Amino acid sequence: MTLNDWLTILAIILGPIGAVQVQKWVERVRDERGRKVQIFKTLMATRGAVLSPDHVHSLNMIDLEFRGEAFKGVTLAWKTYLDHLTSYPREDEKQQPIWRDRSVTLLTSMLLEMGRSLGYPFDEVHIKKGIYIPEAHGQLEQEQLVMRRALIRVLVGEWPLKMEVTKFPVTEEALETQRIFAEAMRKWAESQKRAPRAPRARPAGSRRAHRRGHRRAPRGRSPASIRAPAHR
Repeated sequence: MTLNDWLTILAIILGPIGAVQVQKWVERVRDERGRKVQIFKTLMATRGAVLSPDHVHSLNMIDLEFRGEAFKGVTLAWKTYLDHLTSYPREDEKQQPIWRDRSVTLLTSMLLEMGRSLGYPFDEVHIKKGIYIPEAHGQLEQEQLVMRRALIRVLVGEWPLKMEVTKFPVTEEALETQRIFAEAMRKWAESQKRAPRAPRARPAGSRRAHRRGHRRAPRGRSPASIRAPAHR
């Protein structure tokens, strides 16, 4: 057999195997890109609701999916944004609006880098302004934040829990029972006032003291014949 025959046989054997491997490689690349695109789409769709679980989940998936030299700009922008997110000024309320404005800027920069790496040429103005957020959603998120903060302060003892009782839940049956009890107590108190007082019994100790003051006369002698001992 000639060399061409051997090459033909080898191509027949390895052709299907190579085609399968190429197909798997194409599918792997497509899946990796699909996961990156899904993260980017989720972040773009929720960039006006940064506290939503989908937004937070997608942020935490960036390190896992955007790897390699081609996505170095994305990872650097994410690290800068993450460092800012973990430095929220909880104790300084004046710095909180500044922190929020800085968060929007860093998120926009990260989405720009992510869009460029995936072939989505958005500009900064579109990412910042090109989003629809219903006013009710913004109010709901703000109210939930205020309620969480207030509840935490009450639970840790920073704020007292104010209570004002306007009406007790009393039934007609309970009121009637209370009236009957009050009437019975009034009648008992009046009967105690009209009842005569019993003579007060002499305490047992007074009887003993009375007995000690008189000496008992011996048998056969009258008490008058007993003389008191002379004082020395």
